[in-house]
Amino acid sequence: MIVLLFDIDGTLLLTGGAGLASLRGAMRDEFGVSDPFQVELSGRTDRGIAAELFARHAIENCEPNWQRFRDAYLRQLALELPLRQGSVLPGVLSLLGTLSARPDVALGLLTGNVRRGAALKLEHYRLHSYFAFGGYGDDHSHRDLVAASALYAARQHLNSPHRDVWVIGDTPLDIRCARAIGARSLAVATGSHPQDELQACEPDLLLPTLESADDFLHRIHTIP
Repeated sequence: MIVLLFDIDGTLLLTGGAGLASLRGAMRDEFGVSDPFQVELSGRTDRGIAAELFARHAIENCEPNWQRFRDAYLRQLALELPLRQGSVLPGVLSLLGTLSARPDVALGLLTGNVRRGAALKLEHYRLHSYFAFGGYGDDHSHRDLVAASALYAARQHLNSPHRDVWVIGDTPLDIRCARAIGARSLAVATGSHPQDELQACEPDLLLPTLESADDFLHRIHTIP
């Protein structure tokens, strides 16, 4: 069985800014911070973003404050998604359709989104049914730990051993976390990182978009 772990934002879809607006709304509504963002978001986990925001704004990074932030973010996200002009990225639907039809492939998620946030985004763009398991940003600030959680979830889900694992994402952190779990990496330049920056991180395969995934499909057919 081949395990494919997909990132969401910038890889499968774009929300048109719904995620950022919802994070801003959570900080504003729960903690009175009107302009909170001076932190890097790309490839980060929701838990890690919250921790850095709390540190920058002298908010205690404790479980009750995390829960307040998470719950406010999810409420806002459910409102923002229908208002934004987001989209499924090129080639995604075709690739997922091809992969989901293969009995030797298991599709999962490896995302910095909290589990419910991932579900809201995927349900809105009608992609949720493709993914049976995953690793999420609820508990871990570091993406490498999310990758380990995704791999554990894959092993729990499968009835047979996996023979290869790929991480598909649009950031240098996706490439790095693939290495952390001994997986191969497919980088796709549909997020905020250009191809030359991704290539410098030495992914196993780099594509401009998932429309050009024939080489990837060939590789997962021919792995011994």
